[in-house]
Amino acid sequence: MSGGSYDYLCFEDGAGLFEYEDQLERMIDRLAGLGYADDAARETAEVLLVIRQSKVRIETMAGRMSDVWKAVEWWDSADTSEDHLKAVLDAYRSPDQPPSNV
Repeated sequence: MSGGSYDYLCFEDGAGLFEYEDQLERMIDRLAGLGYADDAARETAEVLLVIRQSKVRIETMAGRMSDVWKAVEWWDSADTSEDHLKAVLDAYRSPDQPPSNV
């Protein structure tokens, strides 16, 4: 059999690797189990760690931005007004303040 044991992990790069956490975990185990590829196992583990950290950061940032993105999208679709967008932006810029009928 040729390739495919890790869903062709070897051909993924950049953002595509975000969908390969399970394969990366299996690759780490495989490399570490060889007994002579610990360095490669560690670097693969670093890749996985960066992916997981990035996902958390992206989710946090997207959570803060979702109301702003929605307000822009709805304004551009003529569902809300520019004033609504400005109110949402005020709430975004002052997260400690209670929302004002946004």
